[in-house]
Amino acid sequence: MKTLYDVQQLLKKFDIYVYVGKRLWDIEVMALELDHLHQAHLISHDEFIHAKLILTHEHRLEEKHETRGTYFGK
Repeated sequence: MKTLYDVQQLLKKFDIYVYVGKRLWDIEVMALELDHLHQAHLISHDEFIHAKLILTHEHRLEEKHETRGTYFGK
């Protein structure tokens, strides 16, 4: 698992499809869904950690992107 797409595919195995309409919010909801899967022992601790790291990274990138966009009048 290396990308946000890979995390989406993991969630898809459990019929979890996330689309809120804003990428940052999608990432946050995916993180919550991962927490629930992990608490229910449906995914391994390794899968959980890898997926959370990917989501954390993507969340930071998206925050930077949004912040940068504000300064340019977007």
